[in-house]
Amino acid sequence: MKLSRDELIRFMTDWNQGWEDHDVDAVVEGFTDDVVFVNWTGGRAVGKDKVRAAWAPWFAQHGGFRFKAEDMFVDEETQQVLYRWALHWPSPEPGHQGRPEIRRGVDVITFRDGKICQKLTYCQTTVEIDGERVKLTAGAE
Repeated sequence: MKLSRDELIRFMTDWNQGWEDHDVDAVVEGFTDDVVFVNWTGGRAVGKDKVRAAWAPWFAQHGGFRFKAEDMFVDEETQQVLYRWALHWPSPEPGHQGRPEIRRGVDVITFRDGKICQKLTYCQTTVEIDGERVKLTAGAE
């Protein structure tokens, strides 16, 4: 089953609401059972249950996060979405812990049968803390 362009956009809007609600189960529900997720540090999880297990502590620890969509490119034919985001959260960076941080990145998301089967996450190597660029040192769990 292929999703139309409008259905892909609607999926991403609904899926992002799970992130806004800090609801790991709602977020993971959008994945195929054999999803492949690679994070910005190179960490990899294969399978919906492994992604949930990897993310649940992160959701619990970083409850103050917000992903704001900055741009989205949708390719209906290939069932792919390029999703550019800004993560707003309390910084984990040494010397800046807890200060407001903005971290920008991109997800390359591939769909199969109406669900996400692959999510590849890339992040800039600098972050913004108090309006200043800071070299990224701490990775996300």
